[in-house]
Amino acid sequence: MGDAAATKERILEAGTVEFATYGIAGARVDRIAANAAINKSQIYSYFGSKDKLFDAVFDNRVDTDIANIPLDADDIPSYVAALYDMYLGDPELVRLITWARLERTPTGALFHHRGPDHDRAKLDALADAQRRGVLVDDITPEDMWSMIISLAATWAQSAIIHVADADEDTETHDRRKAALASAVRRAFCSAAEPHT
Repeated sequence: MGDAAATKERILEAGTVEFATYGIAGARVDRIAANAAINKSQIYSYFGSKDKLFDAVFDNRVDTDIANIPLDADDIPSYVAALYDMYLGDPELVRLITWARLERTPTGALFHHRGPDHDRAKLDALADAQRRGVLVDDITPEDMWSMIISLAATWAQSAIIHVADADEDTETHDRRKAALASAVRRAFCSAAEPHT
């Protein structure tokens, strides 16, 4: 990694911690620069503004986490359990999402800045699974995608009832993931077992 790439990476890492802790309005560029061991002017040189740095930090964190969990539309129950683990293992991501909702995009598409086709590949995969009879076809892929993501975040940091903690016992996490998988299977999978 060259000097410029390494500097940019240090800025993104320091920015992630700063924005996750203080939000967009409360974040300080001078703190980010100090924690990245660079001159403050380099942040503006690389990113242009504090808002653009937040966008870069946010997109980088989301892309990194999501790239590690590819969507398998034929196995939505496993996917939602993997997302649970991702949220549990990356509380900074959940805080960044929360700050983005609080300070930037209180309603509508959270990733509107990435264009209307941001989730196109995932939506197309869900639609294909619906056409093949793997998933129910009475819910649009867009609505199904939103519900899958929301279900996976049931115990994430912005949860109303209970926020999961990595220090909780394995049995508790396994129970929640099994519940998520069961709920998703019953709601979205065509071959769901009937209720008994």
